[in-house]
Amino acid sequence: MKSPTLHDVAQLAGVSYATADRVLNQRGNVAAKSVTKVEAAVAQLGYVRNIAAANLSKNRTYRLAFVLPHRSNAFFGRMHDHLDQAKLHLKADRIAIDVIEFKAFEIDALQETLIGLAKAQYDGIAIVGLQQDRIKAPLDALRAAGTKVVSLVSDLPESCRDYYIGIDNNKAGRTAARLIGMAHAGAAGQVLVTAGSLDALDHFDRLHGFRNVLERDFPNLILQDVSETRDDPRLMRETLVQSLGQPHGITALYNVGAGNDGLIDALRVVGRPDRFCCIVHELSQPTRQALLEGAVDVAIDQRPEIELNRALAALRALLDGRPPPPSPELIPAIYLRDNLPDETIQ
Repeated sequence: MKSPTLHDVAQLAGVSYATADRVLNQRGNVAAKSVTKVEAAVAQLGYVRNIAAANLSKNRTYRLAFVLPHRSNAFFGRMHDHLDQAKLHLKADRIAIDVIEFKAFEIDALQETLIGLAKAQYDGIAIVGLQQDRIKAPLDALRAAGTKVVSLVSDLPESCRDYYIGIDNNKAGRTAARLIGMAHAGAAGQVLVTAGSLDALDHFDRLHGFRNVLERDFPNLILQDVSETRDDPRLMRETLVQSLGQPHGITALYNVGAGNDGLIDALRVVGRPDRFCCIVHELSQPTRQALLEGAVDVAIDQRPEIELNRALAALRALLDGRPPPPSPELIPAIYLRDNLPDETIQ
């Protein structure tokens, strides 16, 4: 059966083609009675707009901005590399991507970036954000202007975004705690946790889940004060060289954020204790090598390439006036030295 066309909608509604087109594209200046007739005809015929064709006829390109921290660590390096490749493929779909960088965890820089985006008039943005009241006003201004907002990796308050793409970070932290508890096999121990910043909801949620499982199921494991290292490899190295060199006997290390290069360097400088478990997030070339060498035991990888692809699909659907496509929960991969993928992950 032939799909209904806009001409069919106009004919059934008893209006001109131009009027039906104005209603469907929400261009205004149409009498309320005509709007009602067109909407009724659309429902009766089951008419579905061909958004791609409409954009092509109007010579329209969707302009998207991905607001990401600088390539200061391997995780965000993977995200930048994937977007660089995606730009080339998306040109044919009339989607243009700009990557807007800011210094990780710097709320002033992020606030200024978001204010600047309002002037650039992007159709949609994906943002790795922070849980800070100061970014609420610029995000509200963007959405009020019609910009679609998707939070990526680290969520924003629900009132500030249209959709979230990322893993369940609370579950990731709970998983890390379970693995560390199992590694201790009932023995007592001291657990050190490092985070980039607890202003980032992904880091906060991982720590919250980790702490809950440790306190409930492994009370023999004592959690030390959390060290915030800004995901800076140099600061991470300095912090861990000092902490691991103390005589209080750290038996496990969990890094909820990035900066793994510094963590690995610290373990090489201090030496890995005999009875010790180390869990990090994200598989990169350095963490892959550390897994093979036995310096790191587990890498929990959230597969940022999949997150970016889902963010692109969600933004495109929202801009087309459709709900984001349904997708299963994003479950991170858990890598040991025994199940590393054959290909090199940069």
